[in-house]
Amino acid sequence: MHLTDDPSGRRLGAALAGLFVTFHGMTAHPDERNCECHWGSPDELSLLKTPNVGLDPDLLRRTWQAVDWLDHAAVLRRILPQFAADLVAGRVEPLFGLEEAGDSFARGRWQQWPDDQAGAVREFLHAWWVQSLTDPEAVVPAHQVLAMCAEESGTLGPWLADWDERTGCLSDRRLVEAAQEWECELLGDRLPWYVNWYEHDEDEMRAELVAWLLGPAGRRLRNAGALQDLQHRIRLLGLSGEERWADPHWPGHRY
Repeated sequence: MHLTDDPSGRRLGAALAGLFVTFHGMTAHPDERNCECHWGSPDELSLLKTPNVGLDPDLLRRTWQAVDWLDHAAVLRRILPQFAADLVAGRVEPLFGLEEAGDSFARGRWQQWPDDQAGAVREFLHAWWVQSLTDPEAVVPAHQVLAMCAEESGTLGPWLADWDERTGCLSDRRLVEAAQEWECELLGDRLPWYVNWYEHDEDEMRAELVAWLLGPAGRRLRNAGALQDLQHRIRLLGLSGEERWADPHWPGHRY
């Protein structure tokens, strides 16, 4: 996989290499099992208990999507270097949205892993997120990376803080693109991605995202030359009930 030779590309490349070094040689638990009818064969399961063997794309997908591992954390550590590389390259294609991949991270409770392991995961996530904002050749749209990061961590704060620090033209364009993707769902008082992990508060994340869009992000949208219609739709997020629907700029969405 080729990464551009700019600071964000180099950082991401180093983070991927760090995952490989940290998780090289890890395997699923020796007693791990899964349903042969719904997940895969004993031979495929044995691959998860064998270190440093690449998985074919379909097996990798079934592995990270499965919710019924005895030790999900060990399985995630086993596949993490390959899984992360596929995420960055845009080869992970969930059924609904990239937040499904974030849910796999959340189930693994990676923040509770030993410091070197948790640190390697954290650096990868932030490096990938920043690269999606600042690299013109980033493969995965920034709004999808944000949904994944929000789902794996249960919070938007660190990711929005990263965005606040990246104020270049490309990062602003990513903001316009994201706002265009989000405005319809947000005007229906819904978070624009699925929250699957039971410990995460969807309403809290939506409120945080709206507050950010109405505050610093809203000013950036204006400065970036976002269309007036989009600016008005973001402004409408600060209104509620009839006040919102009666506004002359209400887009007429039906929910």
